[in-house]
Amino acid sequence: MRTLVPAVAVWGRTAPSHSITAVMITDDQQTIVTGSQEGQICLWDLSPDLQISSKEILFGHTASVTCLAKARE
Repeated sequence: MRTLVPAVAVWGRTAPSHSITAVMITDDQQTIVTGSQEGQICLWDLSPDLQISSKEILFGHTASVTCLAKARE
């Protein structure tokens, strides 16, 4: 049984820098994944009318994210 645990990032009045260095779109074309020079990975929702909204930001890398790849389950 899988349990989904949402990730939550909290910051002050200014979001962290996110200088995009890598981009990937999922097979279902509903999520864009970006990697940044600052070491974050962001997930973005892509609506059918091509509106983009932030979904999650993942912290933890100590170096730039220069490549993204999808994995099979």
